[in-house]
Amino acid sequence: MIYLLRYGETVWNTLGRFQGQLDSPLTRLGVEQADAVANLLRAEIGDEVPSFEMHVSPLGRTRETAERVQRVLPLASREDARLMEVSVGCWDGMTKFEIDMEYPGKLDGSDVFDWYFRSPDGESFDAACARAESWLADIRRPTVAISHGLFGRLLRGVYAGLSRREMLELPVPQDGFYRLGEGTFSLVTGISTGRQLASATE
Repeated sequence: MIYLLRYGETVWNTLGRFQGQLDSPLTRLGVEQADAVANLLRAEIGDEVPSFEMHVSPLGRTRETAERVQRVLPLASREDARLMEVSVGCWDGMTKFEIDMEYPGKLDGSDVFDWYFRSPDGESFDAACARAESWLADIRRPTVAISHGLFGRLLRGVYAGLSRREMLELPVPQDGFYRLGEGTFSLVTGISTGRQLASATE
C-alpha cells in the first residue's frame, strides 16, 4: 500500500510559476492543507502507523509538508531524490508568459498538460517515468510518499499502466492524497481547505 501526498500550496503556486526543482515556501493556506491532509492520513492509517515508513522529496516544500504530517503521525522518514519534481531546466521558476516571451515559439501547439516537456534542457518524459519506475520497484512495505504535482501524475500513471496523455491529465489536488494498491489508485479527501490547483505550477 502506498499513500501519495502532494505538498500544500506555495507562494509560487499562487503566482503561476513552475517550481520544478527550485522552491518557494508554503502559504498559510498551504500549511492548512498540509495539516488537513495529515489528519486525513492519520484517520486512514489508524493503528497501522508502525508498519509504515515515509519517503519524502528533498525539496523544501515537500520537507515542510512532511514536518506537518509528522506532527500527528510519528512515521520513520527518509528523503529520496527520485521523488523530486520534474525539472524544466532553464524554465524552472518561470511562468508560461515569461517562457513565451523569452523562448518564442517553443510552446506553440502545446497545452496546459504537455508544455513541460518542451524545455530545451529539461528532464524528458521517459527519464521522469524511469525515476518513478525505479522508486516503485524498491517499495517493500506500506509507504507514505510526499512528492509533487507533475511527478505525482507520472508516478500514478506508471503504477496503473496509463498512457502518456492519461498521465498528464490526472488531477493534482493539494487537499487530499492518493491510495495506491493492486495496480489502481483512488483519491482520499475530506472537506476542502481551499481551492485545488490543477495548474501548470507543480
